[in-house]
Amino acid sequence: MTKLYIAALGLLGLASPALAQDARFEFGTGSESITTRRACGAMEVLAAQLAADPAQAQRMAAIEAHAQRVLSNPALARTAAGTVIIPVVVHVLYNTAAQNISDAQVQSQIDVLNEDFRKLNADASKTPTQFAGLAADANVQFVLAKRDPSGAATTGVIHKQTKTASWSTNDAVKNSKRGGDNAWDASKYLNLWACNLGQGLLGYAQFPGGAASTDGVVILYSAFGSRAKYAAGTYTTTYDLGRTATHEVGHWLNLRHIWGDASCGNDQVADTPTQQTSNYGCPVFPHVTCSNSGDMSMNYMDYTDDQCMYMFSTGQSARMNALFATGGARTGLLTSLGGTAPRAATTLATAYPNPASDVLNLSLPTGADVARATVRVYDLAGHEMKQVGYNGQGQVRVGSLPRGLYYLTVGTGADVVRQRFEKE
Repeated sequence: MTKLYIAALGLLGLASPALAQDARFEFGTGSESITTRRACGAMEVLAAQLAADPAQAQRMAAIEAHAQRVLSNPALARTAAGTVIIPVVVHVLYNTAAQNISDAQVQSQIDVLNEDFRKLNADASKTPTQFAGLAADANVQFVLAKRDPSGAATTGVIHKQTKTASWSTNDAVKNSKRGGDNAWDASKYLNLWACNLGQGLLGYAQFPGGAASTDGVVILYSAFGSRAKYAAGTYTTTYDLGRTATHEVGHWLNLRHIWGDASCGNDQVADTPTQQTSNYGCPVFPHVTCSNSGDMSMNYMDYTDDQCMYMFSTGQSARMNALFATGGARTGLLTSLGGTAPRAATTLATAYPNPASDVLNLSLPTGADVARATVRVYDLAGHEMKQVGYNGQGQVRVGSLPRGLYYLTVGTGADVVRQRFEKE
């Protein structure tokens, strides 16, 4: 074990007994578990990843060093104006019909994320006076993907039936060969998996710096979404307002548990009070520990019930946004087209006959000027076939082409359409 690995364990609180999350659960019918106390597996997963891949500690140390540079020098912060738009793909893995949550329930979760990360949640008004000035808009917004990694249109929700009755934190849910569903490009999308988690877990996340193939957040299907926004869904009482995803996406954006996963630990955020350990249920403020003036138990990164967590701090917002500054670990999301719908296919032009031996005839929409159409032909390697001639009257002479497959592009100024054809 290298010194760097040991340092990373200390930095992330893994060197303490707090690694073992305090989960309480009962088993219901079949393989379903009923959670009676919030439990997050993010730190357990991180410990396993660091043990399996010591190089991850180095990557995470570099991400932390970058965050500290950005936080200490405002000139290094993200300069682009506007909100960070994060395309989201949700992989719904189900073994029973109840686990196959609807797209409406999925959308209710996206709505909660957008309220919580933009400080648009109605319960933000409950923030104690002591912390009211610290409650922050993280300037991050989420949208279900409109195009997949290949450029095709998508709803951003994948429903996949699986033979697996219950999932653990071993990331099998993220692997199609193990019964799960593979992640989309993690540099362009936030991957969320909704499934039947076992061990009483509500969810777990991967911190920046982990492997791309497992990057994302896993959430118990019945803690995914909000009963308040979509009452017809399937929910677990107490964890039915969508705050599990808010908590776990906070980890995905480089936030630690607010107590630092150690007794009076350090969460790497200056404006969150040091507190002794996690809070559960709905604590009465102030709950004083570690000589503070009251735990920030209503912070999304504590362990309280959904109805009793409702704020990120200014420092947490700055830490998350450091990921999007130049050189940040999640800057790829800034240029992702995943949230933009692809242009719909048009009938701008068609060419016939196909296959063709000598002439391709163009069929253009009514009103299109065939004389001004731009026509080019390329082979499958992308090389333009200069020997092809267009007569300006809707005919493309292809007789000089060798036999094979080609692409024809036709543009009229408003759009360009590509069609494949065969030369006989």
